[in-house]
Formats: sequence, C-alpha cells, structure tokens
Amino acid sequence: MTKQTFLITGASDGIGAVYADRLARRGHNLILVARRADKLADLAARLHSETGVAVETLSADLASADDLARIEARLRDDDAITGLINNAGIAGETSFVGADPAYLTGMIDLNILAVTRLSAAIAPRLAAAGSGTIVNITSVTALMPDGFTAVYPASKAYVLAFTEALQVELGAKGVRIQAVLPGITRTPIWDEAQLANIPAEMVMDVDDMVDAALAGLDAGEVITIPALPDMADYDAYVAARSALRPNLSLSRPAARYL
Repeated sequence: MTKQTFLITGASDGIGAVYADRLARRGHNLILVARRADKLADLAARLHSETGVAVETLSADLASADDLARIEARLRDDDAITGLINNAGIAGETSFVGADPAYLTGMIDLNILAVTRLSAAIAPRLAAAGSGTIVNITSVTALMPDGFTAVYPASKAYVLAFTEALQVELGAKGVRIQAVLPGITRTPIWDEAQLANIPAEMVMDVDDMVDAALAGLDAGEVITIPALPDMADYDAYVAARSALRPNLSLSRPAARYL
C-alpha cells in the first residue's frame, strides 16, 4: 500500500482503534471519527508520538443527520483522503417483539445509512482518480441471520451485499473494495460476562482480527472472513447462489404454483 490518508469511523476503541494503530505503523495519515472526543485525542496523541504520522480527530455521532453530513462533506471535498474504513456500528438489540423502535432506528442509521452515505461521498473522487480504498466492516451474522436477533444481522447483510455491488462498479475503475466479516471478537461491544459464556475457541482477539483483515486487503480479497479456514467453502456458497440466477426471473411462475 502506498502512503494514503485513511478516515476511520468508530475509531476510539475496539476494531477501529486497532485499524488506526496498524495503518499508522504502515505510515498512513489518519482522520479518526467517533463520539468520544477524549478517547480519540488520547489515541491520536499516542499514535503520532509513536509513528510520526499526522492524526486528526473529528468527534461525531454518525447516527445524527448533522454530524453525518459534516463527515460526508469532508470525504467529498478533501482530496487528501484516499481511504475509508466504515467500522462504526452498534448491536445489542433485544428480541424483535420487545425491541425499542428508537434503538432499532439508530442501529439502521449507523449500520446502514452512514455506511452508504459515507461511501457515496468518497466514491466519485476515488473512481475519478482510479485508486483508493473502501473497507466495510460487516459480520459473519450476515451469512446466518436465523441464529441471532433480527435487525443487526439484516443490517450486516446489507453491508455485505452493498460491498459486493461496489466491487462490480468501483473495482473495475481501480478502487480497492473489501468487506470484512468478523466472528465474535473481543471488543467493548461485548462485556466479559457475555464472553465468559462463549467457548474460548469461538472468540478472536481484536488484534488478530484486524491483522487478518489487512492481510486479506493486501492479498486483494474482496471478501475477508478472518476465522474461515478455507475460503473454498465461501466460494462454493457464492457459486451455489450464482447457480440460481438463470431461473430467478422468468416469464411464467414455476410449475409448483400452477
């Protein structure tokens, strides 16, 4: 990777903070976005001291229309920004019948709307330049929504499909596109009591997860699943999905409906 400036959302801790650390150590300048200005400032000061790269912080709640518009404008107008890591997101909804509609709206705004609009803000510049990087952090729950709550996996399935579509359009123009699908990762989104009830072999350290994701990016992967031992299994899933395509839109209903 040549030296770039990356904007990272959800950068104050967890996956976003580790991305900031790793990209800084590769020599990239950073713009870190999160709600917690104090945590961003501490991280920025440490990374600048340890690596010498330029680190700017922007305090913003991307579920807020005003804050989202402010970050969009920066991505749209600042030619120095050539990479976007869409990491910000929330989980933690209850069962659907007991869910707080306001919380679900916030989840959709952050997990779907912000990812879409921030990508749309930077994509025209990257496509025109024929270079740059967009990384979207999704989740393995996108592949198994029946095993979790209703809205979070659906939001991550959107991000996965969105990333695949971006690859078709922007990849052909020279923009690197990647979706990262972590499994259970040791970050502040989980508390230790929750993790204590999960088999240790199912929980990945956040440093390992991000290192694997960056290795996938370096290798040119569009889809990176850090825990999956053999990507041939995912390729077979995609091939099976693609095999449906010729029969998904026909002039007559299938015989079983007649």
